[in-house]
Amino acid sequence: MLPLGTQAPAFSLPDVTTGKPVSLEDFAGKKALLVIFLCNHCPYVIHVREELARIARDYAPLSVGVVGITSNDAETYPEDAPEPTRGLARLLGFPVLYDETQAVAKAYTAACTPDIFLFDSGRKLVYRGQLDGTRPRQDPPTGADLRAALDAVLANRPVNPEQRPSLGCNIKWKPGNEPDYFKVG
Repeated sequence: MLPLGTQAPAFSLPDVTTGKPVSLEDFAGKKALLVIFLCNHCPYVIHVREELARIARDYAPLSVGVVGITSNDAETYPEDAPEPTRGLARLLGFPVLYDETQAVAKAYTAACTPDIFLFDSGRKLVYRGQLDGTRPRQDPPTGADLRAALDAVLANRPVNPEQRPSLGCNIKWKPGNEPDYFKVG
């Protein structure tokens, strides 16, 4: 896992809707930045996508930038390619970027979808964890864990260091592209 306090890794990736590049620098004036690794087909993402959209709408006026990144191997999982992901981006209401080389997912040590990273105004990692404790086919998502972290950042309070990792479908790595942190033995 990316250690708390780590500087946000740089990125510049095409937006699945416009094709235009979006970079870390595009969020420079924001008090916080939320980076979410997601995909179109994962039941865990499907379970939380409407709550992610609500969070983006609720926190945008408070100077929180939100960006999604899809890094799955689109050759093996064509539903996660840019064109099919445009519908998800429209539903979410924030930019979703395509990480074709999977280099950004590796830089963030992303493990699953959704995998959530929250950075403060200095772009230091303050939260890496689950949206909340709900799971697919159970209670509706509340976003409680992420909302608590966002509220702390915006109030200039420390984020609770006791964080539960995200749970979801693992990132679908291209053959031979699996990061070292996924290799066993």
